[in-house]
Amino acid sequence: MKPAKRDTVPLSRRRERAGERETVLAQSNAPRRALILGAAGRDFHDFNVFFRDNPGFLVVAFTAAQIPYIGHRTYPPHLAGALYPAGIPIFPEEELPRLLRELKVQDVFFAYSDVSHATVMHLASIALAVGASFHLLGPADTQLVSSRPVVAVLGARTGTGKSTVTRYLYNAFRAAGRHPVAVRHPMPYGRFDRAVERYATPQDVSGAPITLEEMEEYQQHVDQGGVVYAGVDYGEVLRAAEAEADLILWDGGNNDMAFFRPDVVVTVADPLRPGQEAAYFPGEANVRGADILVVNKANAAEAAAISATVATLRDLNPNAEILLMDSVEKVDHPERVRGKRVLVVEDGPSVTHGGLPDAVGARAARLLGAELVDPRPWAEGSIREAYERHPQLGRVLPALGYSREQRMELERSINGVECDCVVLGTPADLAQVLRIEKPVARVRFEAEDRGGSTLAEAVMARLEKRATGEPS
Repeated sequence: MKPAKRDTVPLSRRRERAGERETVLAQSNAPRRALILGAAGRDFHDFNVFFRDNPGFLVVAFTAAQIPYIGHRTYPPHLAGALYPAGIPIFPEEELPRLLRELKVQDVFFAYSDVSHATVMHLASIALAVGASFHLLGPADTQLVSSRPVVAVLGARTGTGKSTVTRYLYNAFRAAGRHPVAVRHPMPYGRFDRAVERYATPQDVSGAPITLEEMEEYQQHVDQGGVVYAGVDYGEVLRAAEAEADLILWDGGNNDMAFFRPDVVVTVADPLRPGQEAAYFPGEANVRGADILVVNKANAAEAAAISATVATLRDLNPNAEILLMDSVEKVDHPERVRGKRVLVVEDGPSVTHGGLPDAVGARAARLLGAELVDPRPWAEGSIREAYERHPQLGRVLPALGYSREQRMELERSINGVECDCVVLGTPADLAQVLRIEKPVARVRFEAEDRGGSTLAEAVMARLEKRATGEPS
C-alpha cells in the first residue's frame, strides 16, 4: 500500500492560511469599499439613487474632473444620508492611483460624461492595475420613474444644441395646450447644498449664487417664459416638477443619459464634428437608444458633413427617425457688430471639453462681416491657461466663471481686448454680472425645422402612441 502523502506545509503556515480564510469570510459580509469618478453631476445622482442607503457599499470618496474648483470639498452629510454622518470627501481625479491604494478601494464606478471611449478605458486600467473592479451603472439602476410623460433631449457631444431643441419643444407643447417644465442635468459647481433649485425669472438666475455655466443653461429657459428645475437630489427635483407640470422636458448636460426614464428620447448630433457620434461616452449610447435623431446646425455645416453624420447615425441606430434642423442666430444690436472689430465670448463647455474651436457667437459675427480679434494676448490667469489645455480654441474667449476669482479674470480679460464691441455668444447675460466697458451685442439662437416632418410632430406622435399603448 502506497503511503499517504505527507503534508509538508508547517503547522504555523497552515494556521496562518486558516486565519486568512476567516478574514476573507468576514470581509465578504462587510460593505465593499467604492470610489465614484465624477464631475459634480451624475456622480452625485448615482450615489443618491444607488449607494446612499445601500449597506452593500461604503463610498469612501468621489473624484472630480473637467470642472475647476470642485475638488477638495465634501459631499454634505444632509445629502449623503445616515450611513455617512461626516459626508464624503471629494478629491481631484489626478490623485486616483494614490486614493485606490490608501483607501483600499475594491470597486471604481465611472459617473460622468463627454469623454472619449479611450479615456474611460485608461481610467479602467488604472483601477484594474491595483486590483479594483471597474463599473458603469446603467439606466435600469439609475433612472427614476415619473408619473408624468418625459421627453429627454440628449446629445452625442457637448455643444450640439440640446437646450435649443428643448426650448423649441417647450414652445411647441405650450402652443398645444400642455404645461411643461424643463429639468436640467445638474451643475452644482458653485454650491451643492440645495437639493432642489427652481428658476422662473431672470432675477431668479442673476440673483442666485451660481457659476456662469449654470447661468448659461438656466437663463435661456426663463428668458422665454419657461420654468427650469435643477439641484442635487433628483428624487426631490422630480417630485417638485411633477407637482407643477403635466409634462417634463429633460434638458441633458454634456452628452449624459437622462436621470428620469423617458417616454421619448431625442438625441442631437452636431455635423460640425462629424464622425464623433461613435467615439464618445455615453453619447454613443444616446444615439443607439434614441427614438428620434436630430442633425442640428444644418444651416452651418457643409453638405458632405451632414451626409457623413446621417450615415453614422443610421449605422448606429437603423430604427430611429432622423430629422435635420437649423440653429438660427439673431443679434440684438447688429449695428454694433457689422463690419467692426469684435471680441467674441462663447459658452465655456462647447469650446473647452466640447472640442469646438468657436460657436454661435463667432458665426453670427462673421455673417455680419465683423473681424474677430484674437483675445489671447489679453487673457489672464486661468483664462489664459484654458488656451493651453484646449489648443483647438480659436479667436474667441471662453466664458469661464466657476469662482469669484475666475469671474474677475474673465472681466479683466474682456476689458483688456482692443475692440469695438463684445459679442456674447453665451446664453448668459454677462453684462448683468460683469462690468464690461465696451458696447455689447448678445446673440440668441433658435432651433428651426428644415422642411418635411417637424420635430414637434414626431415627438407628439410618439407620445400619443405611448399613451394608447401602441408600439412607437
